[in-house]
This record gives sequence, C-alpha cells and structure tokens, in this order.
Amino acid sequence: MTLGTWLALVVALVLAGEAVRALRQRALKRERWRRFFKHRTTSWGVGILMFLIIVALAAPLIAPYNPTEQLGIVHLKNHAPSWSFILGTDVASRDVWSRIVYGARVSLGIGALGALVAVSLGTLVGALAGYYRRGVDAVLMRGVDVGLALPRIFILLMVVALWDGLPFGALVLAIGLTSWFGTSRLVRAEVLSLREREFVVAARAVGADAGRVIFRHVLPNAAAPIIVSAALGVGNVLLLEASLSFLGIGIEEPKASWGNMIADGASTIYSAPWTTLFPGLAIALVVMSLNAVADGLRDALDPREEVA
Repeated sequence: MTLGTWLALVVALVLAGEAVRALRQRALKRERWRRFFKHRTTSWGVGILMFLIIVALAAPLIAPYNPTEQLGIVHLKNHAPSWSFILGTDVASRDVWSRIVYGARVSLGIGALGALVAVSLGTLVGALAGYYRRGVDAVLMRGVDVGLALPRIFILLMVVALWDGLPFGALVLAIGLTSWFGTSRLVRAEVLSLREREFVVAARAVGADAGRVIFRHVLPNAAAPIIVSAALGVGNVLLLEASLSFLGIGIEEPKASWGNMIADGASTIYSAPWTTLFPGLAIALVVMSLNAVADGLRDALDPREEVA
C-alpha cells in the first residue's frame, strides 16, 4: 500500500470519529438522543458504519489496486498478507483489501436500497391493512402469511431461474420485494392501536380523507418501529445478498461483493484463509453495528421512556 492510500485511510478514520463526536455533542441537548448514545456499543456501531460508508465513497483513493486486476497469476496467487498487500491476494492474484473496499459499495448499496424497498412496501401494506381492517386486512394479511411461509431463498432462486444473471437494480428489487412481510405485520399492529386514538378520530371528524389521516397523522406516530425495522433490515438484506452471491446467483464476477469474495476463497479456506476471513469479518462487523444502532434507536424512540 502506498503512502497516499494510508493517508486516505487515516483521514477516513478521523472523519468517522469526528462525525460520531459531533453527533454525541448534539445529542446532549435532547433527552431522546441522549438515550440513543446511552450504550457505548451504539457509539461504536455508528462510528464503524460511518467509517465504512466513507471508505466505500472514497474507494478510488483508499484502494491501492483495481479490484479486478490480476497482479501476477503465477507469483502473487494467494499471497499472504504483507506490507504490499495488507490483506493478501486471492486465488486470481487480486488484492483482497481493494476488493473489500469496492465490495463495500456493492454490499452496503444493496443492503440500504433493498431495505428501503422492503420497509416502504411493508409500511404501505401494513398501514392499509391496519387502517381499513375487515376485508382489506384479511386479504393483505393472508398474502403476508403466504409470503412468510415461503422461504425467501426459494423465491429468489425461482426469480433467478427466469433470468440469466440479475443486474444490480433487478437484484435490489428481487430482495426488497421478498423482505417486507415482517415489517407489514409490525406496522399493522401499530396502526390498529393508533386508528382509534383521539387525534385520528378528530382528523376524520373534520373531513380529512383516509390518505391524509394515514400519512399525516397515523404513520408519523408509528415511526419508531418502522425506523428500527429499517436499521435491522439493512443487515438482513446484506446477509441475503451475501448468501446469493456465495451461491453464484447474486453479484457476478469480476465485480466484487463480500459474498462472492467468500465464494472465491472457499476452495482455499485452509491454505489461504485470509481470502474468506476478511470479507466475512466485514459482513459480521456491519451486521453487529446495525444491531447496536437499532438497539439505540429503540431506546431513543420508545414512548415509555418519554413518560419515565
């Protein structure tokens, strides 16, 4: 790794630390966000996510090599970690660190966009089912029951069987459209409890239509579980994408994602463990950080804490 690469990496660490410090300072002014940073793990989770996002955005500056470049198929194949290759090279003599950096763009992008699709659709279906109840609720929730009963990986395998290699956008949609069922049940339960509250009854009494009541009065008061579900959903989608890429039906070579990096190194896991260890650690780090952030959000947005 060059001096410029190390300098860019240090700058990314400093920026992530400063971002967390600034957020903590702002949090001291409001009780809700003081609760968010109550646990030390929450600060670490935010810091790690900030760092990985900065690394993904600044990949050309932080990655010393092209992630698809074969540096020396004979002499640099499965090269152990060293000063030149800080995380070693893989079976195709590509730099593992560079592939992890560029793979962060793909894996985090799919995780965020897939979770956005899933939470948006789940929120809409849950809100409609909880607000209208009766026939609408019965039809939508039976559909959700069917979706929960079918394994997501089985549905995605059927989708992939219809197309020879899914592009990035299609993969995001496929994962997002099969991941919203749990969110819809959560939102439905919240809307059922909110629809009979005084402020909702008052809004209907002054002539507000159903759309206005749902989007202006009900959903804003059901934001807490939706936000927590979104934070957890990013990790779930990321794990699902890694599973698909490991099976060879997700992100295709030579484009790097953490899942297909693990698949590439699976055959040499004993002779070159770094090819699977480091992308696996990256996935675990993101999922644990998201869980820590979700715990903080749950504490910050819990209305019972406001009363206490």
